Amino acid sequence: MMYQNELEAIKKSHRFRSRKMYDEDLHDFSSNDYLGLAQIHSLFERAVTQVSMYKSHAPKASILVNGYHPIHEEFESFLTRNNGFESALVCGSGFLANFSLIEALPRKKDILILDEEYHASGIIASKTLDAKVLFFKHNDANHLETLIQTTKHHRVIVAVEGIYSMSGDLLNPDIFEVAHRHNAILIVDEAHSVGVVGENLRGVFELYGITPSPNHIKMGTLGKALGSYGAYILCSEHIAQYLQNRAKAIIYTTAPSLFDIALGYQGFLYIFKNKETLRAEIEQRQALIKRYFNQKIDGLIFAYTLKDSGNVLEMQQKLIERGFLVGAIRPPTVVKPILRIIPRLGERCETLQMLCDCLK
Repeated sequence: MMYQNELEAIKKSHRFRSRKMYDEDLHDFSSNDYLGLAQIHSLFERAVTQVSMYKSHAPKASILVNGYHPIHEEFESFLTRNNGFESALVCGSGFLANFSLIEALPRKKDILILDEEYHASGIIASKTLDAKVLFFKHNDANHLETLIQTTKHHRVIVAVEGIYSMSGDLLNPDIFEVAHRHNAILIVDEAHSVGVVGENLRGVFELYGITPSPNHIKMGTLGKALGSYGAYILCSEHIAQYLQNRAKAIIYTTAPSLFDIALGYQGFLYIFKNKETLRAEIEQRQALIKRYFNQKIDGLIFAYTLKDSGNVLEMQQKLIERGFLVGAIRPPTVVKPILRIIPRLGERCETLQMLCDCLK
């Protein structure tokens, strides 16, 4: 077999991955369904009703050919009204949205500067560029500024996350100030912060009181707190027009699923209607993690570090045997192996407390 040696090396280092079907009776602390919306069947039913209003239930083509649909347009209008941006573009996934931005925006003589813990989709896209690509130390605004000041450039594009997907770290707000001082385009991937932080759970722009400017770009996904699948880009009308003409992952892919967009829309409506209750429940879970592990989490990601990959897999299996499912994240995704624990609202606080007892 052609790749047997490579597969054996992956297995020997405890990095082998495989698809698994987990028992639905396990208490789920591994999913990015932060608010438990994927279990609310009334949202599913409302999305079905919305899609059923139209002749076709599928987009059928690229969004720039014949795939743009009233469901897409209505959702984009909702996003711009509620986030203060001029324009919105729906995308098939967070990976495609990130790839679109990173692949299209930096041109020759520009510099792209990414946080060293930026998502893999952006790292992969950066390898397609003629522009100079640099990385700044995680959440270090001073290092970012030094790179901008000491590197010759035409335009500067900076890419960061609102909440980092593995560590759970919250974006350093000083990075907004650095980007503003240097007239840089700032991409903020809010996949893990929308629905989790901010007074109305809109993410870090709201949390920090940032009024979107023409240089700001916000990317969000529907596959985390929104309980669906897909993504969106919020930006100026100028940048939206540019992306529609240069971003290959927008131009050459079928438009996003109508049902998934409708379901994400229902998720947003649910969050805005229930924001006070949801925020209180999030705070309860954050306080519980603080009490047990003396670790403050700003969102709903708790990284429990272990010494090696074999150890993290062993611990995951022991927890499964006790009825709890958590993520076992190993290098190269992270530097050190972690149990990635999501104290999500789809599970009761009492159940989370039982999991914490097992880890202590």
